[in-house]
Amino acid sequence: MRGNVYYIASGNKSGDVMNPKNEQFVKDLAARSGVQLEYVDLSQLQEGALNLVFIGGGGTEGMFLEVFEKLPRPILLLTTGENNSLAASMEILSFLRQKNVPGEIIHGSLEDMSRRIQILARVFQTKKRLQELRVGCVGEPSDWLISSQVDAAASREKNGIEIVKIPMEEMFAEIAKKTYEENQYTKMIQDTGYKPEEVEKALEIYGALKRLCGKYRLDSVTIRCFDLLGPVGSTGCAALAILNAEGIYAGCEGDIPSLIAMTVLGELSGQPIFMANPSRILSDRNEIIFAHCTLPITMPLTFRCMTHYESDLGVAFQGDLKEGPVTVFKCSGLLDQYFVAAGELVENLHEANLCRTQLRLHLEEGLEYFTTRSIGNHHLICLGDYTDLVKEFFRWRKAE
Repeated sequence: MRGNVYYIASGNKSGDVMNPKNEQFVKDLAARSGVQLEYVDLSQLQEGALNLVFIGGGGTEGMFLEVFEKLPRPILLLTTGENNSLAASMEILSFLRQKNVPGEIIHGSLEDMSRRIQILARVFQTKKRLQELRVGCVGEPSDWLISSQVDAAASREKNGIEIVKIPMEEMFAEIAKKTYEENQYTKMIQDTGYKPEEVEKALEIYGALKRLCGKYRLDSVTIRCFDLLGPVGSTGCAALAILNAEGIYAGCEGDIPSLIAMTVLGELSGQPIFMANPSRILSDRNEIIFAHCTLPITMPLTFRCMTHYESDLGVAFQGDLKEGPVTVFKCSGLLDQYFVAAGELVENLHEANLCRTQLRLHLEEGLEYFTTRSIGNHHLICLGDYTDLVKEFFRWRKAE
């Protein structure tokens, strides 16, 4: 991750070389945070990136005004504990609030400032990533996803996310080529020894979907996977599992909002993401069971191949994940609503009447959301608690 630092110091023109003490301060922040902080001039500040305005001392308020209109929003003020840097930053922040411009002062111990910069870097890196995102939908959303449509024009205008529609006929034509490139993930599935003819068919679907991702330059893809059952006699579970492991966010059932949510959580957390159905609520224990037939092949501790639950076809995955903290997340397709909760994976289940990978989660804050204001059906789960990052991401979206 990287960030831009634009320097303002009293007695110098905006952007002049930092004095040695302030220069070392930035180097220390970069080393502690792991964020590559680069000193740039005004023309190099980028919309959507992490831009820090370093107020190097007092008396800089007038100099800030000279460049104010040219600074990308929000305006994040980096300060030291010396030379009236904080006092000047507080005056500037007050001015920003009067102008309804989002901003913040980054100040405190080196450790706290470094942690804050880490969070902000991840948030703004994700924002920038979304502004360049190409999302593919192969076929239309499944018929039962009656609340999961996304207006492509609104998505592009509001968030910069391009939605690319690809007909199922093109997918079938690619599958008919019966080819795929072997890699470590295809080998992992083959090495399970599960029904070689079914594995081969599933990997041909993977090859077809991977070629479409390349052709349309897709960062994320979802497919109307149940349409594969009749014509192909298989499912997309293995294809999605491998694509997710390779870094292409991939989801089921043509569910574009869930795919966008998967991308948001994946970019913020840096973790593999499991897209799953809420299957059962255990209200007396604040527990909920999620289940689905595909997940990134790199996510579970162990997995075994089975058929897809609803159809008893193809190659699906029953995975056991590491017990411990998790994040449950969902947002709308236009990013104007979201839900996030920290939870605990308390048990991997293996029931016969649910999709293949099954997680029993404890959510301390309760389960009312799922029965009163849920955002669609599918939800996204990753290992680890990233709720603060998610809330920070939407905080800055709201401030825009």
